[in-house]
Amino acid sequence: MTKILMVCLGNICRSPLAEGILKSKVDRSRVFVDSAGTGGYHVGEPPDIRSIEVAMSRGIDITGQRCRKFSKVDFRDFDLIFAMDRNNYHDILKQAETEEERKKVHLLLDLIDIGVQEVPDPYYGGKRGFEDVYGMIDQACTALIAQLY
Repeated sequence: MTKILMVCLGNICRSPLAEGILKSKVDRSRVFVDSAGTGGYHVGEPPDIRSIEVAMSRGIDITGQRCRKFSKVDFRDFDLIFAMDRNNYHDILKQAETEEERKKVHLLLDLIDIGVQEVPDPYYGGKRGFEDVYGMIDQACTALIAQLY
């Protein structure tokens, strides 16, 4: 089984969407997907209501997810770790102790060519930002599926 971790800062906006979107596209008997945040600001909380609404409008229910903080154990437990932006990418790499661990870490949008490499944080914007982020993540997850299968 391939295990994939999606990571953003707070684990309430982007990475919960990425977890939900990817779960909706994979054979769950072959791929396990989770998400985490590099900051522990919202541990135990559900995703931001705007992420929940954007996902739900597309038939994806992420209401059962709970925020957790990324930890070094995740390098052992996951095959691929996707960061939503460079800051989180570097924060994850700082915790890596081996080259094998570093090779697991990627920027999610490096999977596609849309002119940007970072999924912007929609937290301080309106619903449109969440819609845009959903679209970027959805495209990247579709590309990831093509690589996995």
